[in-house]
Amino acid sequence: MTQAAAASVPSQSRSKSASGYVHESELPLTSLLFLLPLMVIYELGTRYFTTAAQAGFDQQIIAFTLMQRFFRLLGVHGQHLPFLAVCTILLTWHLARREKWQINIPTLCGMAVESTLLALPLIVMGRELARYLPLAAVHASRQDTIIMSLGAGVYEELIFRLALFTLLSLVFRDILKIRSGWMNLGILLMGALAFSLYHYLSPLEVFNWRSFAFRTIAGAYFGGIFLLRGFGITAASHAAYDVLILFL
Repeated sequence: MTQAAAASVPSQSRSKSASGYVHESELPLTSLLFLLPLMVIYELGTRYFTTAAQAGFDQQIIAFTLMQRFFRLLGVHGQHLPFLAVCTILLTWHLARREKWQINIPTLCGMAVESTLLALPLIVMGRELARYLPLAAVHASRQDTIIMSLGAGVYEELIFRLALFTLLSLVFRDILKIRSGWMNLGILLMGALAFSLYHYLSPLEVFNWRSFAFRTIAGAYFGGIFLLRGFGITAASHAAYDVLILFL
């Protein structure tokens, strides 16, 4: 074996390993098992541990409530339907791809690290923008905010990235017959605007250009992650961002 050939072996091995992680982290079954703890904590938290739950009230993030209303329109009722919907979508996707029923624990650990790291640029961006576009402070207990943040990461990304991007992709490809790079840019911008406007459905929110601008940027950022890294990493990055801003 020549020196050149010998030197290429470690490089090829590392490349194959990295490629394996990227592929496995984008698989629907991997995403489901990775996000399952976040969804379970959100379900238990909103039922027993939030301030509202302990006072006997049901408090949910808007995306979760919108999904419940959608199911009611279809004549289906149930407190945990959004949770079941995420599981059903990802399992159906897994079956359609005919992937193996196996999970790599190091891949799940790598996804946790990657999601945390991907949240940091948005935190830095937010701090810089706050110098020019100061945002309103959030007044909620740390425990409530953490629980809601985990739900927001999963259910908002399900609606505004996985569902909306899929729908817009069908419109651009099959109806408008647009298949160039402009398609992804159009989907990214439309998703970001919808994501930003969605926050003003809350009665606690008052529209202003400062928060709208930052949320549009955040929506575009998460949209870019989704296009490059898939649903699991995007949802966890969103949740990680919402949680980390409490501490940083």
